[in-house]
Amino acid sequence: MKAFFGSMTGRVFLTLLLGILTSAALTQLAADYQRLRDFENQRDAHVLERAEQLIMATEIVPASARSIYLDVANRPGLQLQVGDMPPEAAPLTPFAASLAKRLGKGYLVASRATRPTACGVVQTQPVMYGLLSMKWEGACESIDVRLRDGAELQLSVLPPRLVGEDVDTSIIVGMFLVSIAVLAYFVARMTARPFKQLAQAAQDLGQDINRAPLDLVGAIEIRQASAAFNAMQARIRQYIFQRTQMLAAITHDLQTPLTRMRLRLEKVGDTDLQDRLIGDLSAMQEMVREGLVLARSMDTTETMQMLDLDSLLEAVCADATDAGQTVTLAGKASIAVLGRPIDMRRCLVNLIDNAVKYGRDARVCVDRTNGTARIRIRDSGPGIPRSELVRVFDPFYRVETSRSRESGGTGLGLTIARNITEQHGGSISLANHPEGGLEVTLMLPTYYPNK
Repeated sequence: MKAFFGSMTGRVFLTLLLGILTSAALTQLAADYQRLRDFENQRDAHVLERAEQLIMATEIVPASARSIYLDVANRPGLQLQVGDMPPEAAPLTPFAASLAKRLGKGYLVASRATRPTACGVVQTQPVMYGLLSMKWEGACESIDVRLRDGAELQLSVLPPRLVGEDVDTSIIVGMFLVSIAVLAYFVARMTARPFKQLAQAAQDLGQDINRAPLDLVGAIEIRQASAAFNAMQARIRQYIFQRTQMLAAITHDLQTPLTRMRLRLEKVGDTDLQDRLIGDLSAMQEMVREGLVLARSMDTTETMQMLDLDSLLEAVCADATDAGQTVTLAGKASIAVLGRPIDMRRCLVNLIDNAVKYGRDARVCVDRTNGTARIRIRDSGPGIPRSELVRVFDPFYRVETSRSRESGGTGLGLTIARNITEQHGGSISLANHPEGGLEVTLMLPTYYPNK
């Protein structure tokens, strides 16, 4: 859950959800407020009309029978009874003024300072599905009316008995929240999908520079970002191609003078000097060759295909044994990996050659852990200092111990192996084994087990 809300999809989802809920709550609150005020106005108008009709009907009834008539005619919310007007009246309220206007001339209407007891009880109406409540603000007062024949009446306007809707709103609220959450989630996914595609494309770019360009679809900003990404990929591919071509040209051009130098060195009379010069020349040729291999290790033009890892390791170890190297293989992964055959073979050969060259032998062990192929190559050498475990992957870097220039090499083997491993979505690490020797651990993503 924490990872989800930490992602862009989760944050957009949360923002949309809170925004929609807030706006929906405010809209519902405003609608309920307006509905309550409209109800108050309609009830006041209805009570005003009933009061007018009741007063005029009472005037027709004989004075001796008016009390009996009013006992029958009165209804909840409006009470009219015979009474005396107080000597001092309060200022007319809006309701009393409207009643006086409707009754016309001949009638005297006055507001009482005291209100009915029922007006002191706060009447509330539930709103927002019962989560909040609003106070009733309609007419509630006492009014004195003098009829045209001089009789005096007292009119009491009482508040209604407000009750909430007798409906279980939990289902409605639940459906409302679920629909908003679903809508917000799909909008968040739709918004974040292009960015996920860009992130995945950037990750795939490190493994395959020749991957297909992104489709220019979606919003204008997404199309612009995709176009910029495609242009960047094309420039990087061009830079790698130019570098490879440059190194290839340098290698080719150096082969001729180096060959001439080797032929001329054969004529040197001093045998010791001749051997040293030929050794330096061989080192130069090896460095040029490894430099070209390093450049090509960044090239991803070779087609990816499914490789049987066990068969590949058996072939590499068998070739090393045939070449006189002490190499053993243990374990089986029974897994296929997606890779470039030539590059994967070059990676494994470099690691095994490095172990044999600096540690006398190579013990290869392969297994499967958490759906990932793990290849461990251990030698019998003295290992290297812990501070050097990361630096040995740098081009041309060599540890100045028993793993020195006297053992030969250019310091590019591990660099080439790391480049190839990372292009296949894997990882490579070095560690000094507790029982002695250096152990290389190669982790490769797998796709399906062999059957």
